[in-house]
Amino acid sequence: MIQLLETKKENLIAAEISGKITKKDVEKIHPLIHTIIDKGHEVDFYFELEDFHGYELEGLWEDLKTDAAHLSDYGKMAFVGDKKWQEWAAKATDLFTGSEVKYFDLQDKEEAKEWIGQ
Repeated sequence: MIQLLETKKENLIAAEISGKITKKDVEKIHPLIHTIIDKGHEVDFYFELEDFHGYELEGLWEDLKTDAAHLSDYGKMAFVGDKKWQEWAAKATDLFTGSEVKYFDLQDKEEAKEWIGQ
């Protein structure tokens, strides 16, 4: 499930993510990406992963399609979590994108918010 968070930064999508991401969750984010791109900005992300268990298959497919279409539109990405595999996933994202990606432990989420400019 994706729960959007309030942010003052015009080009930032911030969310708490828990459970499994569904196709519907990704479809909720996609229009927000377009709104930011249409204003001429790169899209920054802040994702707080708590009790996160990955994706449902349709959710993964939808996310991959969205990312493939917009990778050049992404700016900074902050992943905040508490699992080693989440840190590895953030590092893998950094390798496959032109974005600046950082992983932060949950206890460092204020530092992550400062880094992303939330």
